[in-house]
Amino acid sequence: MSTIMLVDDSATILLSISSILTKAGYSVEKASNSEAALQKFNANVKVDLLITDLNMPGMNGIELIREVRQLPPYKFMPILFLTTESQQAKRQEAKAAGASGWIVKPATADELLNTIKLVLR
Repeated sequence: MSTIMLVDDSATILLSISSILTKAGYSVEKASNSEAALQKFNANVKVDLLITDLNMPGMNGIELIREVRQLPPYKFMPILFLTTESQQAKRQEAKAAGASGWIVKPATADELLNTIKLVLR
């Protein structure tokens, strides 16, 4: 079973996406901000995929990706953005930081799960 780290400052998003992922058979680690997620990564929590929001208080999702990519066990782990942002410049910045893909909210459960299957191959 793959473990997915879900990072979003919205409790509603964390709950709904976590529910979708759990029903699909994934184990889910949740963090309500980038700093909490980094603490889990630094504690060597086993994570196969990171899904993060872009706009969060404190460290944003792009900064989080840069930090995670510096940790040797997570250098090549797939990372998806799940965000309301759809600007091409933000996508380029995320890709340059190390994002593997981008999902625009609101995403359907099928869109989310199909994208996850693609990046976890």
